[in-house]
Amino acid sequence: MNKDKVYIETYGCQMNFSDTEIVASLLKAGGFDIIDKIDDADIILLNTCSVRDNAEKKIHQRLMHLKQYKKRKNKLVVGVIGCMAERMQEKLIEEEDIVKIVVGPDEYRLIPQLINQAIGGQKGIAVELSTVETYDDITPLRTEGISAFISIMRGCNNFCTYCIVPYTRGRDRSREIATIINEVKDLAQQGIKEITLLGQNVNSYTANHKGQNIDFPELIARFAEVAPEIRFRFTTSHPKDISDKLIETIAANDNICNHIHLAMQSGSTRVLEMMKRKYTYEHFLGRIQKIKELIPDCALSTDIIAGFPGETIDDHKQTLQAVRDIRYDGAFMFKYSPREGTKSYDMEDDVDEKEKLRRLNQIIEMQNNIALELNDAEIGKTQEVLVEGSSKRSRDDMMGRTGTNKVVVFPNNPPCKIGDLVKVKIIRTTSATLIGKRI
Repeated sequence: MNKDKVYIETYGCQMNFSDTEIVASLLKAGGFDIIDKIDDADIILLNTCSVRDNAEKKIHQRLMHLKQYKKRKNKLVVGVIGCMAERMQEKLIEEEDIVKIVVGPDEYRLIPQLINQAIGGQKGIAVELSTVETYDDITPLRTEGISAFISIMRGCNNFCTYCIVPYTRGRDRSREIATIINEVKDLAQQGIKEITLLGQNVNSYTANHKGQNIDFPELIARFAEVAPEIRFRFTTSHPKDISDKLIETIAANDNICNHIHLAMQSGSTRVLEMMKRKYTYEHFLGRIQKIKELIPDCALSTDIIAGFPGETIDDHKQTLQAVRDIRYDGAFMFKYSPREGTKSYDMEDDVDEKEKLRRLNQIIEMQNNIALELNDAEIGKTQEVLVEGSSKRSRDDMMGRTGTNKVVVFPNNPPCKIGDLVKVKIIRTTSATLIGKRI
C-alpha cells in the first residue's frame, strides 16, 4: 500500500521551523511520508506566520500559486497550519477554496486525522488554544545537519499592544526539564554541534524539577554542563526579564554563545509605554550596560519598529540616538504594520506610510553603517568558526558562524568539513559578512 506523501513549507520565525519538525514527526507516526519535493506531494501544508501583514500576503499569494498543482492532481489536499491558521480560522476555508484543513499551533496532534478526513472529501478546522500543550512527548523529525532547535516553552503572557502572538499561540507554559535534558543528550549522541533554545520569551521559563523550581539561567547552565561539546544559543529574551543571573551564567560558560538578541522596539520610553513593553528605555539601557560589563565581547542584536501609532519625530530621534549609543551588531527593522485583533489595531495609525518608510530607512542606514564599523574592527583578529557548509557564491569557499553569530566566509584550504571548528583570521568585511583565511 502506497503512503500518502506530505510536503511542508515553513514561513516565519525559528519557532515555526521547530513546529514543522513536530508536525513531521506526528505525520510519520500516522503513516505518512514526508518529502522535500512539492511535485510529488499528495498533501501540501503551509506552516504560517501572522506577525506582519506582509507575512500573510505571502501565504495568500502562495495559495493562488498552488492552484496549478491542484489542477494536475485533483485529490491534492492543501492545508494551512500555524499562527495565520489560528488568527483567521474558518475565514481561510471560506476565502480560499483550495484550503481543506486549518490547524492552529496547539492542535497539531489532530493533523493526521484531519488529513485523512480531507482525503475523504471533508474540510476540517482545529484551532483550540491550550494552556498545557507543549508536545513534550514528541521527538521532532529533524533533517540531517549540525544544528538543531529545541522549543523549551510555548506561548506568551506579555500582550504587547502590537503583537498577535499571545492570541495565536496562547499563554506561556514551560516544558518539563527532564524531557528537554534527554533531548539535549540525544542530540549530542547524534553529533549535533549547536542547539538553539526557543521560546516567545525564554526568560520566563520556569518548571518544577524534583521539588525545586528551575528558571532559565539554571536550565541553560545544566545544558552547558551536560553537553560541553555543544554550542548553545537562545532566542528570544524580553528586556523586562533578562536577569543578572542569566548574564552571569553566559559569562561563566564557554559553550553558551556570546550573542544576545534583545528586542528594544523603540528608544522612547513614551512609545514603549504605548506598546505596553513593561520597561523604560533607561531600564533597557541598564541591561545592555550590564551585558557589556560582564561579557565585553558579546554581540547584540535587536528588533525595532518605526512609525508606531503616536510616535513623534522626537520619539524617532530618540530611537536613532539609542541605535547610535548601543551599537548593535545586527537588527530586524520594520515599519509598523497594524494587526487585526491586537490592541494597537484600535489606535489611530497617525504616521503615514511615506513617513514610516522615511524613518525606517534612516534607522536601516545608521544600523548598516554601525554593523560595518563593528565588522571592520574584526579585521586582523582570529575567530573560532563552526563550519556550516559551502559558501553560496563559491563552492571553493566554506561558510560558518562565530560564537557571536557573525557569518564568516573563507577558502576551503586546508580542506575542512561541515561540523568542524576552525580558526579563521579575518582579512576583510562587509556589513553582513566577515571574510578570512584558515590559520
